[in-house]
Amino acid sequence: MKTPSRHQQPSHSETQPGTVWLIGAGPGDPELLTLKALRIISQADIVLYDSLISDDILAMLPKRCVRLHTGKRCGAHSMGQPDINKALHTAAQKYRCVVRLKGGDPFLFGHGGEELEYLQQRHIPVQIIPGITAALGCAAAAHIPLTHRQYGNALMLHSGHSQYGDFAASHSPTRVFYMGLRQAGQITGHLLNEGITEDTPVALIVNGTLPDQRVLKGVLMDLPHLAQRCLHDSKGPGLIIVGEVAAMAQVNAGMNGDIDSLEGLIANAASSAVA
Repeated sequence: MKTPSRHQQPSHSETQPGTVWLIGAGPGDPELLTLKALRIISQADIVLYDSLISDDILAMLPKRCVRLHTGKRCGAHSMGQPDINKALHTAAQKYRCVVRLKGGDPFLFGHGGEELEYLQQRHIPVQIIPGITAALGCAAAAHIPLTHRQYGNALMLHSGHSQYGDFAASHSPTRVFYMGLRQAGQITGHLLNEGITEDTPVALIVNGTLPDQRVLKGVLMDLPHLAQRCLHDSKGPGLIIVGEVAAMAQVNAGMNGDIDSLEGLIANAASSAVA
């Protein structure tokens, strides 16, 4: 009897749920997709994609995969966010590799955080693949440096509309500090003077995305101590994140999944080419 392929296997609800991959597709140019995004997309059993995904990127989806258009273009949503959340959960019960494909980056104004929380609460494995957000991609295309030592040492990313459609002033903004571990005490004092409360969540990430990634988290008053721990234990670059979302950090969470490795895919492709 022929063994069924993974695309013919029974529902994961009978065994264990599949993995949902929240993938950033970048600003539109398919050559700006990351290698990791391409690798996982090539293995997708089902892809739930937004209207902002370009036709060139859609053409790269596996012919065998199920496609579900979720809409999400500003002012023209074909599916509401609660329905998308439920669809992701349902898909994970049936398929091994579920791809949620979003324009830009899934965690920058892309509702990726809401989908992550919804799935985690239901014990669905979730992996994140960041994408080049529109601010970076479009600015680069126009030759605009978003930071410059002589003109601007900080960057604000702001949504032009709230969940109700109107513009709303920022509230509880997330602050990210590059190259600030040795200045953590000064940063803490500055934020306290700005009125940021001492119990505001913080996260420190050293060697982010690498195999030796380390994640520490606490509250603002812990920041100098946490930074000293990072400096003592690690030699790589560090990033400081301050804001309510920092509480969501998974300590020592990596970006690896159990889908076939890039090396394996390359080996298979090479074998096919020889054959």
